[in-house]
Amino acid sequence: MTKNLFQICVLFLLLGACKPKEKPTNTIESNTQKTTKTSIPKLNNTALVILGTVQDAGSPQIGCKKECCKDLFTNPDPSRKVVSLGVVDTENKATFLFEATPDIAAQVRALKNSASFAAEETPTGIFLTHAHIGHYAGLMYLGKEAMNANCAAVYAMPKMKTFLENNGPWNQLVVNKNIEIKATENKKTLELTSNLKVIPFTVPHRDEFSETVGYTIIGPNKSALFIPDIDKWNKWEKDISAEIAKVDYAFIDATFFDAEEINNRDISEIPHPFIVESMALFKKLPASEKRKINFIHFNHTNPALNLESAKAKQIIKNGFNIAKINGVYNL
Repeated sequence: MTKNLFQICVLFLLLGACKPKEKPTNTIESNTQKTTKTSIPKLNNTALVILGTVQDAGSPQIGCKKECCKDLFTNPDPSRKVVSLGVVDTENKATFLFEATPDIAAQVRALKNSASFAAEETPTGIFLTHAHIGHYAGLMYLGKEAMNANCAAVYAMPKMKTFLENNGPWNQLVVNKNIEIKATENKKTLELTSNLKVIPFTVPHRDEFSETVGYTIIGPNKSALFIPDIDKWNKWEKDISAEIAKVDYAFIDATFFDAEEINNRDISEIPHPFIVESMALFKKLPASEKRKINFIHFNHTNPALNLESAKAKQIIKNGFNIAKINGVYNL
């Protein structure tokens, strides 16, 4: 009997040794909680979620022959979506999308799935910053060839509103009532729900077809600054450091890491604050202020897109953060 008991114990040990190990969850640490790389957890409060971090043309970028795009054409990275934020207000059963990008289909679904309530397919409201392709071109998918949305609320500044109303194919969305444009004004607070307020404000940028705005997003407990595009910080009438001091999170333009990255283009045609310039500007800020800063809107050439790169690690070492898709920030 002792011999049989010994044999049974050995058998259990062998079975345990052969059992495959569980793979660890690939997680991203946001300022508030951990989220998986491939999904957003169900949100039971008022929160902001990162739905995309890449510059307008995406990654890989069409026509790119550089090493940064080489493998991505055949092996796409699902985390590389064009810059967008989502906001969920659980109490009021509302969802809001900031930017209508070419990746809007996946981003709208991710926003809907993040809600702990039965959210509509179309967000409660869509906020646009300006008329550059990565920030409004996704509106086309609200038209009759795709979703055929019914009066989707689109918030736009005066020039942006006029541009959409007077130029095809966008005016077709208005005529067919796929979208209903809600006029916004510079620095005028919009009370969206009992938990959410949004303040648009103009920033200097290449305004060929519309003005460019950033947003302050105010929740019941915390607030966020969103400036995905701006020419240079010193061209703005406001002090960016002072604006960061007013909020809990700041998602700011990080299109290019430095000048070397775009040595084949005239920077005067595509001005943005380099990450190295921003880090130098914010160098003397207290650590608590630096932690608020989340770089976002990365060009496909930006080495910081690779979180394992030396440049990305330099950003983190200097006390700043890099916005990661599916990151969650409580408001």
